[in-house]
Amino acid sequence: MIIASIIILLPFWILISTSLKTTEQVLTTSAFAPPPTPTLDNFIQLLSPAGSQSGNVYQGLFSSLLITISTVLVLIALSSAAAYVFARSTRNLSTRVFRIFLIAIVLPTQLGVLPLYIGARSLGLVGTPWGMVIIYTAMTMPFAVFLYSGFFRRLPRDYEEAATLDGASRFQIFSRVIFPLMGPATGTVAILSGLLVWNDFFTAVIFLNGSPYMTLPVVVYNYVGSLVSQWNLSFAVVLIAMAPVLVFYIFAQKKLMQGYAGGIKS
Repeated sequence: MIIASIIILLPFWILISTSLKTTEQVLTTSAFAPPPTPTLDNFIQLLSPAGSQSGNVYQGLFSSLLITISTVLVLIALSSAAAYVFARSTRNLSTRVFRIFLIAIVLPTQLGVLPLYIGARSLGLVGTPWGMVIIYTAMTMPFAVFLYSGFFRRLPRDYEEAATLDGASRFQIFSRVIFPLMGPATGTVAILSGLLVWNDFFTAVIFLNGSPYMTLPVVVYNYVGSLVSQWNLSFAVVLIAMAPVLVFYIFAQKKLMQGYAGGIKS
């Protein structure tokens, strides 16, 4: 376990140590060697208000937060409601639609990029954060519906029957009784979809590259291409892009494990 942990953490060590070195130290020392004199000048240069690069980093951070949070909220609202219908409905149409969602999990998203781009461009959604929210929601919904459906099917109907006897409507049963019980499942969907949207590069570079709403992965890509051999600056901007989602995962990993363990709030 110790050897496996070292192998897994080795790239993080290279990333952190290189980002704390000067350009001269990067060229004269090994990538595995710790920085002789650690410095934060690389982060200051990237984030300084006077720097020409700081605006893109801040804008990329804002765009990533806006798109990720909006996508997660819309995804939870739509996928939980759809999964509840699939789990409780006995109609053949619901079963067939659910199978389409399962097929969508298997198919690569890249297969539909060209028609998706043409459709988004005709609607004026290319280069806008709201267009990305729609696209990411559609991309992640099949997996979210599949995950929610499994949890809903394991949930006893006793709660719904008791709420029905009290005169609650179907919407009230779902919003006030069923959905609150799915807290761990919701946390799992939010974490997995949030990580996917935050780290996605392929879709963002196609629909947002060159626009004012470039996400952090696209900003990092542009910086790495422009910085050439300045690996200390390149690794520093990668660390800046990775830090928010890493901190989020550290605090939310308990909720993720609860979702995998059962998904129903006791």
